[in-house]
Amino acid sequence: MLRDITLGQYYQTDSVLHRLDPRVKISATLIYIISLFVVNNVIGYFIAALFLIMAIILSKVPAKFIFKGMKAIYLLLLITMVFNLFLTPGEPLISVWKLKITKEGLKIAIMMGVRLVFLITGSSIMTLTTTPNQLTDGLENLMKPLKVFHVPVHEISMMMSIALRFIPILMEETDKIMKAQMARGADFESGSVIQRAKSLIPLLVPLFISAFRRASDLAMAMEARCYRGGEGRTKMKPLIYRKRDFLAYVIIGLYLGIMVAAGIIFH
Repeated sequence: MLRDITLGQYYQTDSVLHRLDPRVKISATLIYIISLFVVNNVIGYFIAALFLIMAIILSKVPAKFIFKGMKAIYLLLLITMVFNLFLTPGEPLISVWKLKITKEGLKIAIMMGVRLVFLITGSSIMTLTTTPNQLTDGLENLMKPLKVFHVPVHEISMMMSIALRFIPILMEETDKIMKAQMARGADFESGSVIQRAKSLIPLLVPLFISAFRRASDLAMAMEARCYRGGEGRTKMKPLIYRKRDFLAYVIIGLYLGIMVAAGIIFH
């Protein structure tokens, strides 16, 4: 399951989305996430689904590869839906002992589930079609206005891109440690949920040691290459907007306008 996490990975292929400026993709992802919370009706989610399907087709990344990342959030998705299902007051539909499933709770549970799936999938498309270097450059460029307030823009964007890049690496490391401990007789799959959670505790020490070692190696490598922050640094591949990027901004603007209209009209 850990190998199924797609967030933070880059899928090498030639597509329209891969060729887009990273600033466009970061902006589109933020707008898409915001739009999911603007509407709370079927029409809005239908439009969001169409936009997501179009993005998947244009990315040329296999849908199976994208959606296998959902396996990692099944538990979070289930907990979110169950809490909303049973803890939302309203008109009762089913009563079991002291637990009640309400009409409002069912609606919110479905909406939160759909939002979470769309949010993770949309974010995965951005990371799958954008290299870590492009993400760093795009984030830094978009956050440039914050330099006026003495915000370390380059350092923040660098940390965010490294964190994204380390997600699949740490998941792979966790998978290796689990397999090594299972070969020595450890059992991570039997017993209750609490017992399985307790059995994961021995993974934490070697995982933390591995993470700190990787962080130390990365810091030493950056120092060996005379890395001293973003001040005065030039870029080998400067970001330049092209016609396709402006067209993408127009499409994103139209999408946001349609979503806002759908939220107002079908409220």
